[in-house]
This record gives sequence, structure tokens and C-alpha cells, in this order.
Amino acid sequence: MNIYDFKMTNNKGEEVDFSKYKGKVLLVVNTATGCGFTPQYKGLQEMYDKYKDNGFEILDFPCNSFLFQAPGSDEKIDNFCTLKYHTTFERFTKSKVNGKDANDVYKYLTSKESGFPGKIKWNFTKFLIGRDGKVVNRFAPNVKPEVFDEEVAKLVEIK
Repeated sequence: MNIYDFKMTNNKGEEVDFSKYKGKVLLVVNTATGCGFTPQYKGLQEMYDKYKDNGFEILDFPCNSFLFQAPGSDEKIDNFCTLKYHTTFERFTKSKVNGKDANDVYKYLTSKESGFPGKIKWNFTKFLIGRDGKVVNRFAPNVKPEVFDEEVAKLVEIK
């Protein structure tokens, strides 16, 4: 099993087959609009702009599980992110990232099978996935995108 085996609903209610990401470098992040780490959206967007033409995608999973810091509808969250941080990367429907109610992507990412098991401790935990669909790193919420930019750059190098 790898990340390409999933189908998830985006914030517009459309089913997204993750096989469309085959061969791309992915950054999967659980986000919140009212968190102290919310300004990381700026760095995420800068990273996306820098590498998207080289096969890089960010998959944003809003989550309201940590002190209810992602209130509102998918549309409200999208409007906030688009207007305040000018985000253009893929956003999915708000979902849980821990426990039996976690979405399937996060059940996989936090399992032993991913190579980086363990509960999500807070908003803006980030998983970096190589072109082969395997998780290559997990970054804590306080690790800003610019800290691992060089690692992303190496992964997106044109084959």
C-alpha cells in the first residue's frame, strides 16, 4: 500500500483519486486557520510556487481536532486561505487525523506501514512523500517549510 491507493473528497465535494499524483513529490499537511502555526501557509505557498512545475504537490487537510482551530465550513476555510495567504494547492474536506475516525490517508500516514508511525500531535504536521509514493520524512508542526526546502529541492530534481 502507498499514498496512490486512496481516494479522498476535496473541499469542493469532488472525489480525488490519488493515483493522479503518481510520480510526483507530495507534501501532506493537516492545517487549521486559527492556529499559531497558520502563518506557515505563506511558506507552504512559496514552496508550492517554487516547485509545482517540477512535479510537486501540497495536499492540505484542514482539521478541527486540536482546540477547534479550524472552525467553519470547507468553503469558509478555503476563502480564508485563498484571501489571506493566496493558496492555490489542493485542499480537501475537513477531517480527523487521529483515531478510528481519522481519514484513510492519515490512518496510513500514521501507521507503521508508512515508516513514520505515531499520532498527529498538532496542526501543521507535515509528511514528505517521494515520487515512488513512499513517505521519506515527517516534520513536526513547528518546523517551517523553509527549514526542509533543500530536501524538497533534491526530491523534485528532474529525473
